[in-house]
Amino acid sequence: MKFLKNVLEEGSKLEEFNELELSPEDKELLEYLQQTKAKITVVGCGGAGNNTITRLMLEGIEGAKTVALNTDAQQLIRTKADKKILIGKKLTRGLGAGGNPKIGEEAAKESAEEIKAAIQDSDMVFITCGLGGGTGTGSAPVVAEISKKIGALTVAVVTLPFAMEGKVRMKNAMEGLERLKQHTDTLVVIPNEKLFDIVPNMPLKLAFKVADEVLINAVKGLVELITKDGLINVDFADVKAVMSNGGLAMIGIGESDSEKRAKEAINMALNSPLLDVDIDGATGALIHIMGPEDLTLDEAKDVVATVSSRLDPNATIIWGATIDENLENTVRVLLVVTGVQSRVEFGETGLKRKKTDLLNIPKI
Repeated sequence: MKFLKNVLEEGSKLEEFNELELSPEDKELLEYLQQTKAKITVVGCGGAGNNTITRLMLEGIEGAKTVALNTDAQQLIRTKADKKILIGKKLTRGLGAGGNPKIGEEAAKESAEEIKAAIQDSDMVFITCGLGGGTGTGSAPVVAEISKKIGALTVAVVTLPFAMEGKVRMKNAMEGLERLKQHTDTLVVIPNEKLFDIVPNMPLKLAFKVADEVLINAVKGLVELITKDGLINVDFADVKAVMSNGGLAMIGIGESDSEKRAKEAINMALNSPLLDVDIDGATGALIHIMGPEDLTLDEAKDVVATVSSRLDPNATIIWGATIDENLENTVRVLLVVTGVQSRVEFGETGLKRKKTDLLNIPKI
């Protein structure tokens, strides 16, 4: 007990030390760290992408620059972002793409130099949009292509439409997805239709709100895994090792405030309908564990061990843990599994699990 008391006292002294004024050498080190820190840009394309950027700005996203692109001037006015670009001014005159991805694509090509200037210094570019419409579906692959050409690690986080949005929108989405696959290092896909497996009989308005929330949490969770100081930090080189050849990726999100909150949170993430593939053949995984001040190392280890037991022994697993005071007694886990393209088939309603790939874990 005396040993533990000493440890706690030393911890308190360390906190007091951290609050002391920094020496010139420390300030120089901090300045150097700021200069060498990975530069991350989040680009929101079209309506859903702009909504995500606005929410990220309102909630706060640590260590990333935000850029919003749209063909619709009115929507861009309502968007909050570090940088806004009205693409295709000559082509659309700020009136939108009319749901036509080809117009969205041409608009982005018209504004290619402006897009390039906005992301030029980035080490990593996150592109987010809701596939199926005109601007997001058409412009996102163009942004991805520009990002790859400047040498940035390029990751897209996109949603697929609800089935109720119609076959034309789904067809547009699948074509956009194929184009994005050609120009991204990792493509994270969120099939909105699967949200009905989480909350059946959702009202229409709530369904779209939940879809937005999942997209926001995915983008914020991925970015802050790299940028936010935490209990266990992840550096950019580690993330690059997993995502530079990540291919198609799926996400699972879980949270719990029970006595076994960490185990329940990761089991929920693994059982999430959004993570709709067998992860056994995955090439890698990124795990972001978020919790309150009392989050323990043992809880974090439990999460990582659970994922490790499900993956191929040769898979690369990168994990980090951060403190979020807003979570109070809750542990939240964001799991991104990469290299799952061979496990996924495409259908009219989006991504579907093959019968042979059903997860055998009972749902919570």
